Amino acid sequence: MESSAKRKVLLGVTGGIAAYKSCLLLRRLVEAGCDTRVVMTRHATHFVGPLSFSTLSGHPVAADPFESYQVDGAEHVDLSVWADQFVVAPATANILAKSATGIADDFLSTLICAYDRPILFAPAMNHRMWSNAAIRRACGQLQEDGHVLVEPGAGWLACGETGAGRMAEPEFIHEHLDWLWHRTSLLQGRRVLISAGPTVEAVDEVRVLSNRSSGRMGFALARAAQRMGAEVRLVAGPVELPTPLGVCRRDVRSAAQMAQAMLEEAATADVVIMCAAVADYAPEAISGKRKKDGSPWQLSLLPTVDILRELGALPGRETRIIAGFALEMERELEQAREKLQRKGLDFICLNNPRTEGADFGSTQNQITLLDRDGTVQEWPLMDKLLVAERILRHAALRLGNMA
Repeated sequence: MESSAKRKVLLGVTGGIAAYKSCLLLRRLVEAGCDTRVVMTRHATHFVGPLSFSTLSGHPVAADPFESYQVDGAEHVDLSVWADQFVVAPATANILAKSATGIADDFLSTLICAYDRPILFAPAMNHRMWSNAAIRRACGQLQEDGHVLVEPGAGWLACGETGAGRMAEPEFIHEHLDWLWHRTSLLQGRRVLISAGPTVEAVDEVRVLSNRSSGRMGFALARAAQRMGAEVRLVAGPVELPTPLGVCRRDVRSAAQMAQAMLEEAATADVVIMCAAVADYAPEAISGKRKKDGSPWQLSLLPTVDILRELGALPGRETRIIAGFALEMERELEQAREKLQRKGLDFICLNNPRTEGADFGSTQNQITLLDRDGTVQEWPLMDKLLVAERILRHAALRLGNMA
């Protein structure tokens, strides 16, 4: 998770058994560098004591009845103005209904009424309460007003029943907060297509050939594009990574499957970035499983489809940005420049897995971006999400110049 330093977050905690999860959420926010203040309802203090939250946050907790509360040494500061972000977790049926109708009868609901930006609500309640028509209307009204709801999960509930109503996990709530914090309109109304991960090519019905791509760079690109307002399609090889928030994911295995998916999705895309490590060759697969008999096994490898070249041949190329990645280990710039020209790309991202800190599976990358206009940008080693944001800003700039 990228740094959230200097972000001021207000955490509202209401009375529910899921309040213990709010301690975990608070810890994640503090570890991410957020200055976090906690406001509790009177009922919330019966589930988790204010001391737990004040210890984790390093600040006194505001709880009903109204008490003097200080921020940065001031005698009185309106927390609704102070906070950059506001999250209510858990959000009970009571606070959802009050927030939707503008009722302000305690400290937390008053702050919610005074806050003039989107609030993130993480509901938690019994499954029958969650399906209650009045609560559904309240949730719809909150979303219509511009607020964000992190839908509760389904499973065993504290009441002993099962169903929808479990508060979302703290890491998922944090992900939503990061999305709200970083989203821009740079790619608003645009459709971005990204490939990620390795491909897997069958040798027989048991064995495969693949590569060491983790998919992290492609998934970071998808996440960053979604934050910038784009409609994002992600074509992913076999990786164990969660789908970024708001991204439509399509899973494939082989180079042939990836080619088919990319060509289908690219027809309506404004930006296409091939980040996947697609096999250049695939074996002539055999049926069944080849038995080990001690003799040498020579594989016949056939070239796979050149996806980038096929993408460049699609109708509408003149209004579409197409970019790729070049993993090179010798004569890096020369090889990347040759690939840029041969594939007819708008720009290419060169990286070398031998770079310290940017090896396979790393959360960082070191990129040199080569544009078809001849410019070269060498970037320092950075978190892959930051690299992704730079790449997409470059794509957005090029897209703007096309208009």
